[in-house]
Amino acid sequence: MQNDIILLGHGSGGKLSHQLLDDLIIPTLSGTALKDQNDAAVLAIPQGDGRLAFTTDSYVVDPLFFPGGNIGDLAINGTVNDLAMSGARPLAISVGLILEEGLPLADLKRILQSMRKAAEIAEIAIVTGDTKVVPRGKADRLFINTAGIGIVEHGLTLGGSLARPGDKILINGPIGDHGMAILSSREGLEMEADICSDCAPLHGLVADILAAGGEAVHVLRDPTRGGVATTLKEIALQSQVEITLHEKHLPCRREVLGICRLLGLDPLYVANEGKVLCVVAADKAAAVLEAMQKHPLGQQACSIGEVHHSISGRVTLRTAIGGLRSVDMLTGEQLPRIC
Repeated sequence: MQNDIILLGHGSGGKLSHQLLDDLIIPTLSGTALKDQNDAAVLAIPQGDGRLAFTTDSYVVDPLFFPGGNIGDLAINGTVNDLAMSGARPLAISVGLILEEGLPLADLKRILQSMRKAAEIAEIAIVTGDTKVVPRGKADRLFINTAGIGIVEHGLTLGGSLARPGDKILINGPIGDHGMAILSSREGLEMEADICSDCAPLHGLVADILAAGGEAVHVLRDPTRGGVATTLKEIALQSQVEITLHEKHLPCRREVLGICRLLGLDPLYVANEGKVLCVVAADKAAAVLEAMQKHPLGQQACSIGEVHHSISGRVTLRTAIGGLRSVDMLTGEQLPRIC
């Protein structure tokens, strides 16, 4: 590692995050499940049927409340989605609250109510937790840690290393909404059109994807930190393939695209909280896409690229004017504390 201190970029989900994981955290902890670097670990049940999925995450979003949600429902939906990306049905979740002295109880109650509602919608039980309070100035009002378990009730195997040449890349709708909603709320930007976070539980949509595609579904990933670009770069490296995206097919709301251009941001690297990237064999892509479009969270689903035979791990973007540019992982921190 080039730096001897932690930088904000180490939490971006991009290149520095991967260096921190690969060079320090994983080698030191040496957990076998961690080596896969998927959204959840899938574990066999001793002397039982099926498999368990297990995940954990922490939420430090700033501000606590933003258009389309707050840190509470973000924490629940984010953990549900990490389980869903492994093909699991979410079962139970733990909630750890780190509260800063001075946090208004009214804000805490509002956030807890959002968590309960999100859990009810996702049909996941909040079964255990912990609460700590730190002195004023030692945190930023509220941080939340969650851990979730789910059950894998089918024999399918999903993972970032399973993309195959010829596969199609599908996504369930426009990119960049969450990151731009956070940025606009944080910076007080006034916009002619409202932009809301796409924060949502994806397990129902994933169930429909798996029902339509079965073994043809190879990879499911939610492109959160680092956005679509970093997530697909991870998949290309893990699978040792090359991925090509088509700019003219990438869905992005005009409002989001306009703000990105104004601020010099690339929507490919902006975070999402209600999107799933699906890597599926070509012969089942149309059926999976149709199933996605029938789901309320996938009505704008579309095909955005394909996988090619190559061990390069490259991701390229075919631009709207026919050019080709390389797409790498996010470098540094484009938008800190977006989840």
